[in-house]
Amino acid sequence: MTTLTVVMPVHDEAAGVLTAVGRVLAVNYPCPTQVVVVDDASQDATWERLETVDDPRVRLVRHERPRGRGAAVRTGVGQASGSHVLVLGADLAYSPDDVPALLAPVLDGVADHVFGVRVLGLHTRFPSFRAAVGGRATTLAANLLYGSCLTDLHAGLKVVPTAHVRALGLERTGAALGTELTARLLRAGVRPYEVAVSYRGRPPVEGRGPTVREGLRRLAVLVRVRLAPARPLPPTGASAGPVARPTGGVPADAGPEHRRVG
Repeated sequence: MTTLTVVMPVHDEAAGVLTAVGRVLAVNYPCPTQVVVVDDASQDATWERLETVDDPRVRLVRHERPRGRGAAVRTGVGQASGSHVLVLGADLAYSPDDVPALLAPVLDGVADHVFGVRVLGLHTRFPSFRAAVGGRATTLAANLLYGSCLTDLHAGLKVVPTAHVRALGLERTGAALGTELTARLLRAGVRPYEVAVSYRGRPPVEGRGPTVREGLRRLAVLVRVRLAPARPLPPTGASAGPVARPTGGVPADAGPEHRRVG
């Protein structure tokens, strides 16, 4: 049976975190869905506002010290009870309304790995020309290194079997975790199914934006994973049986569960 866990890493998102969680919960998903929100030791009122959420589908986790977005995602995956996992940022640059379209190929038995793709001119807003071109450049590098044919390496919406994410031994703690995840999947021979999604990138004045250093860091991840041995992936789908739930799973009739991680 296909089930989904949406992992939402947050850090100092007090102003919009309840709106983001509400948007995720409001979607009419085609399968049972869990939402794991991981607060990476926010210094504002993010955690206090999250504690007001009262929905049995939600699990709340808090890092006692800042560890980075990638570490928050890894914590969320560790708490996931779904057969598949998807990461969604609280800034809602990607729309939760696109998630059912990403699940459709999985539910239809067409693919087990589905990546969202940002298509220029189709419900997209890139923060800058540099961001768009830089993403295409590293996507080309990935395709040359792995013999793949990805359209958008850095698109943030990816539906992946939870067992595969756990088996990959991901190590990155920062924003490059997504690059490492894709690289390790490609190294293992996965060729994901692609679905167009909308994208609303933040204007440059709202954030730091992409840098040449970050692009080189992600390129280094691609090269390092390509030179490493491929990690074997466990079988998924009907032949694999249900994904094991971590200890302390969320009961169907319970409110949000709170966990603290050092």
